[in-house]
Amino acid sequence: MGIVNVTPDSFSDGGKFLDHSAAVEQGLRLAEEGADILDIGGESTRPYSDPVSLQDELDRVVGVVEALASQTDVPISIDTSKAAVAREALAAGAQIINDVTGLSGDADMISVALETGAGICAMHMQGTPQTMQDDPRYDDVVADIDKYLRERLETLTAAGISRDKICLDPGVGFGKTHEHNLTLLAESWRYHEIGCPLLVGHSRKGFIAKVLGDKEADRTAATVGVSLALAAQGIQVLRVHDVKATADALRLYAASGALGATEPATWFAS
Repeated sequence: MGIVNVTPDSFSDGGKFLDHSAAVEQGLRLAEEGADILDIGGESTRPYSDPVSLQDELDRVVGVVEALASQTDVPISIDTSKAAVAREALAAGAQIINDVTGLSGDADMISVALETGAGICAMHMQGTPQTMQDDPRYDDVVADIDKYLRERLETLTAAGISRDKICLDPGVGFGKTHEHNLTLLAESWRYHEIGCPLLVGHSRKGFIAKVLGDKEADRTAATVGVSLALAAQGIQVLRVHDVKATADALRLYAASGALGATEPATWFAS
């Protein structure tokens, strides 16, 4: 899953693709580099980010989604927690809703998913982007998130969303300490027991700088290292900025015989 942030303030690439033509060009570049999904977002969810108005988010993403859908066959995901944005993006050609609130932040989001038949990615987050890093606490981070993901799956399927349309994300970096993040990365394989495809978004995040001991270090190679560790655990969807580096590494990892077979990441396909 290649990331296209149509925002001025995302933590890694804020402002680079705020211009629609730049965002479309980036999406097409990522598709050419090997992205299997393009994830388009118009609101930063980095820690302490400011909320974006509905109209601003619509203005940022709908035209980009429409342009990309007309120029590539790569499936498009809309990264939003607003039902109105999801609805418009899906009408413009997106196929997936990627919601950091697990479809709980907007009362209409489940209805949009049902009406459109979209694929769903439901993520775990403790708190909101404005509060999530204040003092995140868990009794057992892996077990607590497992419980949450199972409860969200039950809620979504009880509402009528088909289980085979749902992907789950433990939410690395969303209401977790450094130690929580490393534990989740090491034990993401445990969530396979829930029975849904798994997505992990680890790309260029702050835990990398802490491990490296350098906030200014380029995080591409380190992100690729984490991607390989997750692929070895059978994680189906890796959400990354640097698609070519990741795709090349995975190709060679598989060619060397080190990468086992994983289920295809087609939970959203009709």
